[in-house]
Amino acid sequence: MRYGYARTSTTDQNPEAQVAALEAAGCDVIRTEQKTGTKLKGRTELATLLEFMRPGDALVITRVDRLARSIGDLQTIVQTLRAKGVSLVCTEQPVDTSTAAGKAFLDMLGVFAELETNLRKERQAEGIANAKARGVYKGRPADNERIATIFDLKRQGIGATEIARRVGVARSYVYKVLARQLALPL
Repeated sequence: MRYGYARTSTTDQNPEAQVAALEAAGCDVIRTEQKTGTKLKGRTELATLLEFMRPGDALVITRVDRLARSIGDLQTIVQTLRAKGVSLVCTEQPVDTSTAAGKAFLDMLGVFAELETNLRKERQAEGIANAKARGVYKGRPADNERIATIFDLKRQGIGATEIARRVGVARSYVYKVLARQLALPL
């Protein structure tokens, strides 16, 4: 069996071109998802494929960066495939883990995918630093009034869910604010 995997990072992106390429590559089953490629956690479609593939099957992707954006995650996926006797095939790059050259090229592409992610993070940090220097970016302002309201409601014996509803914040934020207060020395 040939299993296709298509991934886009956001719902704004469309996986149709990847799906068409995977169909052209003869995939019997194609799974798609819209999740970040910088981590494995939460990628349920990939996990499903990895679970159901059997020896002799092939996982087909269009490009390595659709599978993983970190060399560590890529190696984890490849080791899982290798342990199951499954090969990895890439339609747009000369990757076929059933050959030594394909394995080596896969590792090189993984390094470049991770490099691209790291460069993007550096550019973003530089942009934020420049904006802060110009006084344009100040971050989120302190919300002392909202925090005071949370403490007042808690003193009244109101639960976190109701506090979150009244203040207009997530319940986890209420817990975070209350925990911060407990951490302060008396």
